[in-house]
Amino acid sequence: MPLMLRQLLSSTLLAWIIASIIFLLSRSMSPADGEQFGLTENMPATTALTAAQQQAARQQLRTRLGLSQPLFYFSLQAPPARARVLLPRFAWHGTQNQYHAWIRGLARGHMGTSYRNGTPVTALLAAALPRTLQFTLPAALVAVAVSLLLATRLAARPLWRAAVINLLLVLDSIPLFLLALLLLLLLANPDMLTWFPAYGVGEANGASGWNQLLHTAYYLVLPTLSLTLVTLPGLTVQLEAALQRELALDYITTARAKGLSSRQIIRRHALRNALLPLLTLLADLLPAVLAGAVVVEVVFALPGMGQLLSDAATARDYPVLMGALLVILVARLAAYILADMAYRLADPRLQKSAA
Repeated sequence: MPLMLRQLLSSTLLAWIIASIIFLLSRSMSPADGEQFGLTENMPATTALTAAQQQAARQQLRTRLGLSQPLFYFSLQAPPARARVLLPRFAWHGTQNQYHAWIRGLARGHMGTSYRNGTPVTALLAAALPRTLQFTLPAALVAVAVSLLLATRLAARPLWRAAVINLLLVLDSIPLFLLALLLLLLLANPDMLTWFPAYGVGEANGASGWNQLLHTAYYLVLPTLSLTLVTLPGLTVQLEAALQRELALDYITTARAKGLSSRQIIRRHALRNALLPLLTLLADLLPAVLAGAVVVEVVFALPGMGQLLSDAATARDYPVLMGALLVILVARLAAYILADMAYRLADPRLQKSAA
């Protein structure tokens, strides 16, 4: 079996196992809060129900949400009180269970419906994900480009290395939410500077084409800058350290003896080899940025995956929560596969060992 096919199958199996564990753990928790939320949302405020009517309405809601079925294919039941052997008994439920219905829905591209408003989870994700990618993808690309430029400059000019590295380490120690708040207070504060809007994405009435794009980009400068600054130190420090290791090797001495300048040595020889250890770190970049979008979207009040995930966790909206986590999980596994492919393309020795 080809190596890439084995990796794809193993990654798919791993994603299924992790998603199943998350599903079973989330559904095994008491869903009373989510049910009560749905019950109160769908009842008029002036309606007074008796305890029996509330119980009947709650049971009807459980049936509609699929929570009245058993959780898994089997369950453990306590032995009878007078049983001689106090061992748990297995009760087989067949395919009429919540897990089977969830897997069957995933196979059809259906992730369930929201407990709060009954909207399909796929529709919510389809609306939220493009809004998040509007600033997470530029943040990842800018962080990679600036880290490459900064690391190569530091390696070529070691005079400023210590000061810049220390500054990056200080920046790396600042949590994302604090960094976002500092940018908000410094650059979107009437008492300081009002260069950028403080929250939201605004409304460009009647704008189209480039005007709409520029309007959106203006509102997303601070969120993008927050993610870029929190990602930049790790990439730069790791790449600069890898370059320093490469510059100490014998083949670099040979290149210097040929009369090549420091920049030529770094670009033609050292950089490619230094990028190899960094590929694993780059595999975590996009999933980490997507996870960081939760904090950024809450701070800047942006509608996207982060806000959707935060609201779902607060309201115990498990189908939406599972859908958002699945997107992040698939992005992480896909990033690992792409990083492994890039690693093998960049290092011919791995191709020979695999063959």
